[in-house]
Amino acid sequence: MIAYEGEVEVFRTNISSGSAWTPTVKGRFNIFHKLLSQTMSGPGYVQPDVPYVMYFYGAYAIHGAYWHNDFGRPRSHGCVNLSVPDSKWLFDWADPPLAAGATQVWDSTGGTLVVVHE
Repeated sequence: MIAYEGEVEVFRTNISSGSAWTPTVKGRFNIFHKLLSQTMSGPGYVQPDVPYVMYFYGAYAIHGAYWHNDFGRPRSHGCVNLSVPDSKWLFDWADPPLAAGATQVWDSTGGTLVVVHE
């Protein structure tokens, strides 16, 4: 993953995207919902207290993953996994901003642009 301000790279890290069976959606999206943490679940898994969640398309999110350290390889259920420190950096940097004392924020007008490609 690479984060840009204009054309200037400000952050770079390895991620784990969706596996072949549960691929990450590709395209151009905006972050529309951010949460400090939440429980995520799906067929065969329940993951409590997932940190620094940033939804960009439906149920697809960028978030911290404390349960593995396999960044650089596809292995998620479709979300974009980052290390917890990297996800915190991105969460604090990306729009929409989280107000002091708030645990989540919605923005339907267009948070930070997310481009997912090969």
